[in-house]
Amino acid sequence: MKFFIPIFLFLFPVHILAQEENNTRSSLDSIYISGVQDKKGSVKLLHAEPLYIDLIRDLGARKGEKEWNIGLGLTDNNKHDSYTALVEYEFAPVDRLGLEVELPFSLYYPVSGTERSEIPSSKLNSLKLAAQYSFLVSEKAKTSLAIGYIHEFELTNFKNYGSGKIMEGNVFNPFFVAAKRWGQNFHTLLYTGPAFIKHFDEQVKTRWQVNSNFHYMVPGTRNFIGIEFNKEAGGKDFDMTIRPQMRVSISETVMIGIVTGIPISRENERFSSFLRLIYEPKHK
Repeated sequence: MKFFIPIFLFLFPVHILAQEENNTRSSLDSIYISGVQDKKGSVKLLHAEPLYIDLIRDLGARKGEKEWNIGLGLTDNNKHDSYTALVEYEFAPVDRLGLEVELPFSLYYPVSGTERSEIPSSKLNSLKLAAQYSFLVSEKAKTSLAIGYIHEFELTNFKNYGSGKIMEGNVFNPFFVAAKRWGQNFHTLLYTGPAFIKHFDEQVKTRWQVNSNFHYMVPGTRNFIGIEFNKEAGGKDFDMTIRPQMRVSISETVMIGIVTGIPISRENERFSSFLRLIYEPKHK
């Protein structure tokens, strides 16, 4: 019995300290979540937003919110390297409705031994316009649901601009989003929908996207680590890329997202990387 007394005296304060640390961490989470959710305006829940296939403004967006994104990516292919860049502006004109304008670019460079004529031509891919409406925000279930639509005016290669032909076709992309927070720190999200691709003088092609995400948000912060599973199918073709990722706050208004792409069933694409710089002005 005398042997157990000093052990108890040692373990008891350790247990108290661990309990206090857990309580402090839980308190930090609650304060941060409340800071996001309890601002003036409509009901809004805190969800971790994927970095590669990102949303059109936050789910449950409040009127006046806005955000700028700059993205840079590199993909290693068998015959060429492709560099991607995007400039994106998101804003919420009314509660729960997000709108977006995006300009995505693709630049291609041959690897050694590949002729320039064998690779795609560099281009401004499209003018992309999008809208997203959160039709359900449930505090009790910690769940948000949204529908949206993206329209892309596909543009031709830079080298064809002199010919007077600028547009190549349209992409019609309705989508559905479901997000849930499990407890304080764990987040899941599903983003899915068809993309109908209609090039001029060609039949419509359909590609289905199913993007599932899992994230862990660091207690009391906007930082997270997570993973995206980007899946696309059309006809007999199926592609999937796994994208581990992390987001880090640089300041109150600036965050940076880092993504790695690992293809599972792509014939020509190898590893890729993507960097997203996020600027979100303070919302009054």
